[in-house]
Parts: sequence; structure tokens; C-alpha cells
Amino acid sequence: MNTSKEYDEVIAQCRKLFVDKMKDYGPSWRILRPQSVTDQMFIKAKRIRTLEINGESRVGEDMWPEFVGIVNYGVIGLIQLSRGCSYSIDMTTDEALKLYDELIGATKRLMLDKNTDYSEAWRDMRVSSFTDIILTKILRVKEIEDNNGTTLVSEGIDANYQDMINYAVFALIKHAEDQQACSH
Repeated sequence: MNTSKEYDEVIAQCRKLFVDKMKDYGPSWRILRPQSVTDQMFIKAKRIRTLEINGESRVGEDMWPEFVGIVNYGVIGLIQLSRGCSYSIDMTTDEALKLYDELIGATKRLMLDKNTDYSEAWRDMRVSSFTDIILTKILRVKEIEDNNGTTLVSEGIDANYQDMINYAVFALIKHAEDQQACSH
């Protein structure tokens, strides 16, 4: 098990989808206010939890693409926080991908630091716990947003987005490991 390598493999899949969506839509998400990005992440996390509880999908798609969506919307959220929202598409695909790579790099560095401090505790956690933690962090972000971004003692929105990205990546790593175990 090499967390750094596994992380990169998951991010490569997430980035590929991000690139493909950019080919379809361009960076149309630039008009989203940070609160709208948070709500998009909420929708994805809520669907994951519903699928975990109900055990079935009525639309025929499992929960794993939703974790990819949380990663990509988390990056979009970080971009929107750093650049502000726009009233038009004011960024090229290349600029968006450069920011994606920079922000994922910073998020991975944070994960590696925390992963060392916590001795890879996430490996012994359940995916459903990742879902609950992501939902909790989304609710925290919504509260911070409602307070105009002000916190007294807590991490800001950006740190919460990074944590959500990392928990979603952990879920996707566990899923990839389960898929490999089933194929052997």
C-alpha cells in the first residue's frame, strides 16, 4: 500500500473526468458562487448516504461517481474561493487545469502531513464514515458561509473543502482496493 501512489491514481481518474467535462462545457462553473458549489457537494454526499442506507439506486448508477464529483467540485470550490465567482466564463480550459493541478497538489500535501500524524487511520475506517464526515464538513461550510466566512476558532472554508476532497479520495482508494481484491 502506497498512499501517495494510490492518491495520484484516483486523482488521475477525477482529473480525466474534469477534462472531459471541460471539453463539453468549458469552465461554465465560473459563474457559481461558493455557496452553490457547496450545495452541489451536498447533493452528491446526500445521494451517497441515501444509497448506503437504501442499498439500491433507482437511476442505475452507483455511488462511486459521486465521490469523484465531490473531488472535482471541491477543486472548483477552491478555485472560486481564490478567484471569486464571475458573471461570465473568464478562464480558459488550460488556466482551469493549471489551477486544478496546483490546488490538488496543495491538498495532497495536506493529506500526506495529516496522514503521517494520524498513522493512516483512514485505512481502518468505513466508507460510510467518510460520507458522514463529508456531510458534516459541508454543513460546517454552509454555516461559515451563512456567517459571511467568519470563524472564531475553526478552520475556514478552504480547509474544509480540502478535507472533503481527501476523504472522497480515501473512499475511492478503498473502492479500488476492493475491486482489485475481487478480481484476484
